[in-house]
Amino acid sequence: MTEHHTHTHNMSAPTEFVYCPRCATPMETRQVGDKPRRVCPACEYIYFTDPKVGVGVLVVSEGKVLLVRRVMNPERGKWSIPAGFVDRGENPQETAVREAQEETGLDVVIDRLLDVYYNPPEAGGASIFILYEAHIAGGTLRPGDDADRAEFFGADELPDLAFASTKDAIRRWQQTLTADKDV
Repeated sequence: MTEHHTHTHNMSAPTEFVYCPRCATPMETRQVGDKPRRVCPACEYIYFTDPKVGVGVLVVSEGKVLLVRRVMNPERGKWSIPAGFVDRGENPQETAVREAQEETGLDVVIDRLLDVYYNPPEAGGASIFILYEAHIAGGTLRPGDDADRAEFFGADELPDLAFASTKDAIRRWQQTLTADKDV
């Protein structure tokens, strides 16, 4: 049986496996390329710390944007677009649809990719965040999963927003409203 522990090493390798997940030999920290990494001396398995990938959906209906109020940290009590982490083996678009359904009760269809963001690991949360635009295809609005409220807001009635990616998505949406007025 392999174990996963948090462990600090004298080289500045991130926290990860103490024992090899393949053969259960104690791992060592070695320089691999330009970074310290955990390596198994028996089978040469190298542990790479992969970034966390998150996705979110910008859903606008009747001139209002869909937001959820978070019940968990980080940013507990603030509002964000429906979002969450991509599970292993899951397509990011599928994740966006799943998260929207879990957090809002609404079934959405992805229309397009809006942007991809990078957040430094020390910021917590997703290192890579993929933002999609989607429209409602069905369902009934109700909060769920890690949200205690799910509501639509007009551009002039926005609540306290969480996360730089949500703020940027809202800013982009507001710019489209301004551009539409100029036409």
